[in-house]
Amino acid sequence: MVVHAPRPRREAEVTDGAPGDAIDRTLQALAEPTRRAVVGLLRDGPQRAGDIAAALAMSRQAMSRHLRVLRQAGLIREVGGAQGDDDARARTYQLQPAPLGELHDWLGEVRQFWGAQMAAFKAQAEKVARERAPAPARRRAAPARREGKS
Repeated sequence: MVVHAPRPRREAEVTDGAPGDAIDRTLQALAEPTRRAVVGLLRDGPQRAGDIAAALAMSRQAMSRHLRVLRQAGLIREVGGAQGDDDARARTYQLQPAPLGELHDWLGEVRQFWGAQMAAFKAQAEKVARERAPAPARRRAAPARREGKS
């Protein structure tokens, strides 16, 4: 019997909407440095596709592919261009905050989980260290000197 490994998804594939897929799409889209740079540019406000490509010294065709992945992940949306203009340079994109908010919330849950785990680990390590530490030596009190005798 031959067992085949699952086919890896191409980065531009859209998943089926199961829970966690939105975060998966967001992480997948942001895994590429150019797309993170696009998100960084769009934090300042909507920009035209051609301006984004120029700012990142990329061809419009290459930028179009990156914008498509970001759009499919729901990270950006097209807000229109010149009336009746199908030229990609005139298309304007803006950042969509919802997927980044979902990612932020998920990271907060992960951080909270690991914070609790690390606090429990620290408490256990300190307990073990106290148990293994030698008991402090007790100092014997010096005998009292009697007065009057020399």
